[in-house]
Amino acid sequence: MPSQKPQREPLQKRLSVSTWSLHNHLGAPKICGPEYPQTTFDSQKLLQLPAQIAAFGISTLEICHFHLPSRDAAFLAEMKSELQLNGIELWTLLIDGGDLNHAQNAARDAKWMASWFSVASQLGAKNARVIAGKGAPTPENQAQSVAALQDLAPQSEALGLRLLTENWFDMTGTPAATLQLLEALDGKLGLMMDFGNWKGQGKYEDLAQIAPYAESCHTKAAFQNGQIEREDFVQCLEITKAANFQGPYTLIYDSGGDEWQGLSAEREIVLPYLA
Repeated sequence: MPSQKPQREPLQKRLSVSTWSLHNHLGAPKICGPEYPQTTFDSQKLLQLPAQIAAFGISTLEICHFHLPSRDAAFLAEMKSELQLNGIELWTLLIDGGDLNHAQNAARDAKWMASWFSVASQLGAKNARVIAGKGAPTPENQAQSVAALQDLAPQSEALGLRLLTENWFDMTGTPAATLQLLEALDGKLGLMMDFGNWKGQGKYEDLAQIAPYAESCHTKAAFQNGQIEREDFVQCLEITKAANFQGPYTLIYDSGGDEWQGLSAEREIVLPYLA
């Protein structure tokens, strides 16, 4: 039977958080990928997280693939139960490895990415985010990424997942390259915009070009000496406002020190943009 397209809910502004923001809180497990075997570690910290973020006042979560201590069906069912018991929406499984442009291992990496779709589905996630490619956006590399993503998209859709990518690594390192990729996928690929992945003087203009297409936003602030760089953060948030962004604002913090405190500082500035 042909797969049915997943029923998409209308996007709605809300706070979210990624497990990356609580990497140390979760025990800083090793980042695994197709070239590195997944390590096993204590599952209790992740199982306790839904209750903790609910107490923090957030009800949407994104999980990095390497924060899952097991892909065993029993563990995934237990994690899904904890999410449901605490009223937590699992927005995205972040598949943070693989290179669709790798000279030798592109096919292996695409297969590895696809292997996580069933994990995302068992957890009740709505989306799966993959890296579009790490090669420069040459015509050859773009064609390779497009072909791989065209193969991955129906696999995720068959499991009720929306396939997303992010403005991360060279293949989506510029607005033009990012938008060309989205156009080539003709609606089968969504965009997760990250404030922190692009740098330089043209950062705000670049983000403004892709913001109208974003379905999700990694809302990352820079910190210096423990203090949030408010002006930069607000300027990025204003870009989402101008674009009428309606998805989850996923707080991203990785500046050291107390992770909950850093998230609190970001949350305070983001809250007015949810109105």
